[in-house]
Amino acid sequence: MSERAEQLRREILERVAEYYAEAHQAGKFVPGESRVPVSGRVYDASDMQSLVDSGLDFWLTTGRFAAEFEREFAKWFGLRFAMLVNSGSSANLLALSCLTSPKLGDRRIRPGDEVVTVAAGFPTTVNPILQNNLTPVFIDVDPRTLQVRTGQLEQALSERTKAVILAHTLGSPYDVDEVTAFTRRHNLWFIEDCCDAVGAVYKGRKAGTFGDLTTVSFYPAHHITMGEGGCVLTDQPQLRTLVESFRDWGRDCWCETGKANTCGRRFEWQLGDLPFGYDHKYIYSHIGYNLKLTDMQAAIGLSQLRKLPQYIEIRRRNFRHLYEGLKPLESVLMLPETVPGAEPSWFGFPMAVRPEAPFDRERLISRLESRRISSRLLFGGNLVRQPAYRDVPHRVVGNLEGSDFVMRNVLWIGVYPGLTTEMLDFVIETLREFAAEFGR
Repeated sequence: MSERAEQLRREILERVAEYYAEAHQAGKFVPGESRVPVSGRVYDASDMQSLVDSGLDFWLTTGRFAAEFEREFAKWFGLRFAMLVNSGSSANLLALSCLTSPKLGDRRIRPGDEVVTVAAGFPTTVNPILQNNLTPVFIDVDPRTLQVRTGQLEQALSERTKAVILAHTLGSPYDVDEVTAFTRRHNLWFIEDCCDAVGAVYKGRKAGTFGDLTTVSFYPAHHITMGEGGCVLTDQPQLRTLVESFRDWGRDCWCETGKANTCGRRFEWQLGDLPFGYDHKYIYSHIGYNLKLTDMQAAIGLSQLRKLPQYIEIRRRNFRHLYEGLKPLESVLMLPETVPGAEPSWFGFPMAVRPEAPFDRERLISRLESRRISSRLLFGGNLVRQPAYRDVPHRVVGNLEGSDFVMRNVLWIGVYPGLTTEMLDFVIETLREFAAEFGR
């Protein structure tokens, strides 16, 4: 690049910072008129500069920013490999799909095999099980912690059980010791869905470092964002290669984008019924997808990653503020509990309307909405009762009473870094006033 081009690039990025300062400042919060969101993108001038910097390269697929992000994100987790994809849902799809590879031999997951998960979860933790012609086995959650009832794991086991995939609900870790002991005892694959839980810690160790594979989402609601985007992480070289194969059309070649002949024998392969010497870049060993993301997305993520520790701490601080403010309402609201050893990286603030409360969840949500305070239900509630899953092959352990409780009583409100103390105080005030109308 010429010296003039470099100068222009610097000038453009300086003007981007000026534009951000002029056009992207938050407006004044007006209680009852301004929306209090549950989540949203949090960004600054450096994120916008990073996006434009990548755009000036005009490298529209995966490139240098993606490669740097994968290195830095893997290092942040303390894992060897991170593979970027276009969404957290795709991350879950690839994590499970790669375990169906014939290259895994006897540990390969085959059609009809079973995968254990929870009923009170997000659809795209479960959908890859069905998309790979496998059978989900639904177990329950504890309504106090919203985490998996690990005591049901052994009940879920059958001769066809091959894997466990569980999300750390709303950024709070489940009892990872019990889950890992179960998977090791029965030689099962373990996928940790950390889409809501980046930065969570269990007994001094980061959530996402216990499983064979870990998945993350970078949707705007999550801890850092690329707009869309996701990631699969692992410590195992073979699984890294398989994830990349399924992500990149199912090809057998492991060359990075824009490179060729990494193996040194590109025209010396013979696989399947292909003739000897068939170009390795066009040999396909899996029925794969194209689930890569763009370098522009990765550039935003790289800038966001530098702020991740700060974002996690703000989420925890906001959670503590809400918890202390809502503690007087425990006679009508169940406030969140954590499992022993868990240090959450909160995605949201969950609460449940107690069955004996003089109001129901819908009435509470209606009051919040009237004050322009957003809330969400806990994803799909009991997925077994969702229309999409009523007629799919599955097994259920127990009566899923905890999941039904989640479906009927639980909601959550925001803790993300875009919320101010003024907003949080308004939420607390609204909930206290509402309870006071019922003498609570």
